[in-house]
Amino acid sequence: MSSGRHALPSRFGKLYREIAKFGMVGASGFVVNLAVFNLIRTVTEWQTVRASVLATVVAILSNYLGLRYFAYRNRDQEDRNSRRKELTLFLLFSAIGLVIENSVLYATTYGLGWDSTLATNVSKFLGIGVATLFRFWSYRTWVFRAAGSRTSDGGLPDEPVLPYPEPALSGSWERT
Repeated sequence: MSSGRHALPSRFGKLYREIAKFGMVGASGFVVNLAVFNLIRTVTEWQTVRASVLATVVAILSNYLGLRYFAYRNRDQEDRNSRRKELTLFLLFSAIGLVIENSVLYATTYGLGWDSTLATNVSKFLGIGVATLFRFWSYRTWVFRAAGSRTSDGGLPDEPVLPYPEPALSGSWERT
């Protein structure tokens, strides 16, 4: 019989490791995103938001590889259909994140007229930050689900399943 007193720290330890891995992949995606954005802006005459959208797409592709094969490599992915669903959901939520990220840049560039190199990089940084919060939640809740979180028909459950269930007290309360 165990006391269950280590269940909560263990749960938070898993979450911290997940956040750290997500953060490492995100940091590399951040570097890719800003590097591609600034390269496009330097080499071409593209408009700010157009350059940002392409940079974000390149970062999304590199992030998928990092998330799938590093951060969430142990998550549910049994067959070709589940991989297809995972990629479809990833692209859907990434597209929403792309809109969030580039909306900030659009508002500051065209709404406020801040179009200097420094201003666009700061706006891009802020947009990436806001979109990252959304992406972390959506990827861990819907895309890279914990093993066993799918319904018996292979579809998604009615409500998102948390990857780490609430710890239950170990041992029995009933006398046998």
